[in-house]
Amino acid sequence: MNMKNKRPQKSPETNQNNRRNFGILMIMLITLGTILIVGRFFSIATSHKARGVDLKTSVKQLYMSKTEIKAKRGTIYDAANQPIAEDTTSYSVYIVLSKSAVAYGKKLYLPDNKKDEAAKVLSENLPISYKRVRKILSANPKKYYQVELGTAGENISLETKKKIDSYKLSGINFTPKQARLYPNGYFSSHIVGLAESENNKLIGVMGIEKVYNKQLSGKDGVSTEATDSHGVRLPGSTQKKQAVQNGDNIYTTLDPKIQSTLETQLTTNQKKFNATSINAVVMDAKTGKVLAASQRPTFNSQTKKGLDQVWRNTLIEDSYEPGSTMKVLTVAAAINSGHYNPNEIFGTGSYSIDGQSIYDWNRSGWGYLTVSQGFARSSNVVMAHLEQKMGKKTWMNYIRKFGLLRPVGLGLGSETSGSINYKYPIDQANTAYGQGINVSVMQMMQAFSAIANDGKMVQPRIIDKIVDPNNGKIVFQSKTKVVGRPISAKTSKKVIDMMKGVVYDKDGLGHDYQIDGYKIAAKTGTAQIANPNGGGYMSGDANYTFSVVGIAPADKPRYIVYITVKQPKSFNNNNATENIAKIFKPVMKQVLDTNSSQDNQISKNIPNVIGEDTKNAKEKLASIGFNPAVIGNGNEIVEQSEKAGSVMVSGSKVLLLSNGQKTMPDLNGWSRSDITKLSKLTGIKVTFKGSGYAYYQSIAAGGELKNSDIIEIKLK
Repeated sequence: MNMKNKRPQKSPETNQNNRRNFGILMIMLITLGTILIVGRFFSIATSHKARGVDLKTSVKQLYMSKTEIKAKRGTIYDAANQPIAEDTTSYSVYIVLSKSAVAYGKKLYLPDNKKDEAAKVLSENLPISYKRVRKILSANPKKYYQVELGTAGENISLETKKKIDSYKLSGINFTPKQARLYPNGYFSSHIVGLAESENNKLIGVMGIEKVYNKQLSGKDGVSTEATDSHGVRLPGSTQKKQAVQNGDNIYTTLDPKIQSTLETQLTTNQKKFNATSINAVVMDAKTGKVLAASQRPTFNSQTKKGLDQVWRNTLIEDSYEPGSTMKVLTVAAAINSGHYNPNEIFGTGSYSIDGQSIYDWNRSGWGYLTVSQGFARSSNVVMAHLEQKMGKKTWMNYIRKFGLLRPVGLGLGSETSGSINYKYPIDQANTAYGQGINVSVMQMMQAFSAIANDGKMVQPRIIDKIVDPNNGKIVFQSKTKVVGRPISAKTSKKVIDMMKGVVYDKDGLGHDYQIDGYKIAAKTGTAQIANPNGGGYMSGDANYTFSVVGIAPADKPRYIVYITVKQPKSFNNNNATENIAKIFKPVMKQVLDTNSSQDNQISKNIPNVIGEDTKNAKEKLASIGFNPAVIGNGNEIVEQSEKAGSVMVSGSKVLLLSNGQKTMPDLNGWSRSDITKLSKLTGIKVTFKGSGYAYYQSIAAGGELKNSDIIEIKLK
């Protein structure tokens, strides 16, 4: 037998010892592990830390709810402190039906026994029938967690939301949405601009809204609180807040009455003229404040209608040949440089320079004329003679002194510098009557200010001031900025006298611009339009830019109105002055009338009349110069449209809401802004047609107002 591969056998005692030792070892290992685990738990329990992480903080963060508090975008105001663009929050309603929506024993859904009441409340406050709401609320709660009311449940005002909330019906909830309100619709739309919602934040995309987006936006705040898994705040928990910084408010120089008149006239006459474009500006030549400015085509800021027609601010971005309104600057330069002799006469009709001819619009001419006579008749030939007398260097020096060929610096985005064709003597002569030089509307307004302001040229401005609403401090205040003195006061007076001759001399071409009760100085213009395909100018009766600049009062110059009309397709009998006067006269008259009435206006603080007797409240406001309008038939005032302590010009309308049944006031003559106040004060929805002031309302004065009403207002 081979014994090599045979293993020795262990005794039973040895096996028993091994098992006992293994068991002891396992017990020791388990005991050690238990000690380590217990020790670890003890350490965590006492220190509240694990691997360097503070567990208390982590748990808190796990159930901490952070709510972003949206900053209010700054409001843009007109010169009467009325909002042109302001933040508004609209709401969409949704109703939770699922019975699983319960937290801490609180029902977060609409119970079956409350659906009739809910349908009644919603139908009375929203434009939807009881029957329709009740049908929606009858949806299967196992299939539908929540339901909505379609368009009827969208764009709900804060006032309507509060009214629905007051019934304390569980399950009815609202989703807020930030929006921008432009209460005037058509109101210097390309200058004011637009702000649009991106990721539920308003961003400026045009005009003041874009250029001043940072100042208007402000900084959002944050509210942090402890919540459960359902988002319900835990009892006894604290709430921390990072303060919100609302955006700055911007006050413009735009006069609401003048701007509204301008918009109305441009809209009415653009339909008649069928022009490619119209530009118009009203400015105070003493201060540089732009009182009104607009263009056609334009768009309705609230509805966005027309936005696809033109995105540019043509007042500063587009350039054009100004035509005969340039002659105002030509005679000013000639007088100021000593190249003007009031008794010197020039032949008219045509004038040859280097073998090329310049023609008057009346090619037969008027014989020999003085400069004043030639100016009144708008003679190109007389202006060319003046340029030749001054010489190219002197004339170019004045072109630059008047601020042409460089941006104005209005501060509303990109501006054109303009251009000039000035190589040859014929080119230089052409610029004297506004051909061969390209300018912007605002460049011309700045240049004209020197004529109307005793030779001092002021920079146009639209931003008056910027105010931080968080502390009431003025962070920017614009001031009158004199940007040059191209001519003397004596020269400016002589030019104004020549412009008066255009309007009042028997041979002047501007008789259509006379306004009863006021003296007007003006100059008309007609400019050919360069062929976009090259090779000279376009032909055809409509291919001109017609214009007028008017300064008034002529005996004490202050206001400038400048209008350009490009390629009007339906000017009757080519009578440009008669047609443009249809815009000019009502606008200039509004300017002068407003100036007269403002002499008697005083800014005053709005008193607090909430809680007062209706009659007494109305009498109090009227006694200090305001125009109160009471909404409702109650005997006590419960709300007012203007905050107590705010400053308004005497004569401004202040709306008072009484505690009685809401009734419709007579809105005839009300501005769009005042009607928007009525909508906000009462929660009644309003739709507008047209621009200007109200002349039609779908609910008659004295009629009962319901929150479900939608009032149609027509303006003109």
